[in-house]
Amino acid sequence: MNWTEPLNNYCERLDAGFWSEPVNAITNASFILAALVAFLMWRKRAPGDWLALALILITLATGIGSFLFHTFANRWSLLADVIPIALFIHVYLFAALNRFLGLRWYWAAGITGLFFVASPFAGRLFAPLVGSSAGYLPALAAIFIVAALAWRSSARLAKGLAAAGVVFAASLTFRTLDMPVCDSLALGTHFMWHILNGLVLFLLLRLLLPATGGAGAK
Repeated sequence: MNWTEPLNNYCERLDAGFWSEPVNAITNASFILAALVAFLMWRKRAPGDWLALALILITLATGIGSFLFHTFANRWSLLADVIPIALFIHVYLFAALNRFLGLRWYWAAGITGLFFVASPFAGRLFAPLVGSSAGYLPALAAIFIVAALAWRSSARLAKGLAAAGVVFAASLTFRTLDMPVCDSLALGTHFMWHILNGLVLFLLLRLLLPATGGAGAK
């Protein structure tokens, strides 16, 4: 495999140049800002919570990895883009099952493992409808399912998760529309995926911090 093979996956990119996706690249600051604000909250609310800190660092890595992909735009930078996102989804799901729903760590880990195995099948199932965005539909569904299950114990938490889910759905819509609207909108819409997804990660991190109080996994 040629790890430096150029990739052209987005409307904004016209050639293989480093700054051929300036807006897509710069809007990754949304993830950096989310990580910074969440880190300040972590220091104040739960400085001993290493799982929450790990998620904050993964959020930072998401911004850096996505910036690399939208500048270098090749196979190795694609991995730098997708690995942190996948890590955040699965680590946060484990944390949500354990801390929001009160599942023992081994049950939370087992369900997260099943989610990891099943997600690619769901992605392939819906790919004809929404393209590569199909891979994120299981994560979207997981947010709303956890929100529904958390409703009885904490309506506030459930509403916060649902709000994050709504923003995530909007961000996925912009991600999906990037190429279909490219002929009429040269900039594309992928940059809105970055802006809104940074907000999603912050909303999720903010919900996790008060819920933990520095406690470890059960």
